[in-house]
Amino acid sequence: MYKRILVPVDGSECSSKALVAALQLANESGGRVRLVHDLDQLAYLSGFEFTTDVLQAAREFSQKVLDDALAIAKAAGVPADTKLMDAPGGRLGEMVTEEARQWEADLVVVGTHGRRGMSRVLLGSGAEQVLRLAPVPVLAVRERQPG
Repeated sequence: MYKRILVPVDGSECSSKALVAALQLANESGGRVRLVHDLDQLAYLSGFEFTTDVLQAAREFSQKVLDDALAIAKAAGVPADTKLMDAPGGRLGEMVTEEARQWEADLVVVGTHGRRGMSRVLLGSGAEQVLRLAPVPVLAVRERQPG
């Protein structure tokens, strides 16, 4: 059913739950996953100073997030690759939407809350953007079980 599953990852617990769900779907359907991480450079800037050391640390963190997720996919026996999305000022939903189109994804699996910005009451702002903009079905995985 779903052969190409796009999974935004950020290293959070909710993102990890979404990754596990995507890997289960890929295993059942004989599919593959593409793991993406958005390096939001603006999230690492204080407004007072900018150093290449800060940006380098952000890139290293981003690559570690992708490498860790790829290791989980390989351990699950699911074909996977990674892509670091690095467009200063780009919104997560727009970047995931564009990647879903370019990669011809069948499904996007996203955690409802991640490591970005202030949480919304029902959904994180990044997940909400993905739900509104994605050109394919989106599976939103909850951070916690209700109740």
